[in-house]
Amino acid sequence: VQLQASGGGLVQAGGSLTLSCSASGRTDSRYTMGWFRQAPGKEREFVAAISWRGGSTTYADSVKGRFTISRENAKNTVYLQMNSLKPEDAAVYYCAADQDWWTSIATMPSGYDYWGQGTQVTVSS
Repeated sequence: VQLQASGGGLVQAGGSLTLSCSASGRTDSRYTMGWFRQAPGKEREFVAAISWRGGSTTYADSVKGRFTISRENAKNTVYLQMNSLKPEDAAVYYCAADQDWWTSIATMPSGYDYWGQGTQVTVSS
């Protein structure tokens, strides 16, 4: 499966952005989908993930209550609604797919099999 992330940009602190991740290729398979981010000089970190049916979600503590992950399987698209953005949210955001959909939602990058190219989010203070 190929993943394409989009929706990044420049936003003021306190503002909102919605990222999208579109899947193509083998989209008939079931995938847990996740969002990760990586700031310059830092390791890639988990942001949020959603089960293939959408019934289960997991968030990093740093984004709980501010970010919402959702998916539309009919459109092969996963979203990350980001509200109340902070300067520390600035990073390149990556979407990822885990083909082991029947297992617990992974929060480590090594738990994901496919990755998109990333989209830049910049938050000005």
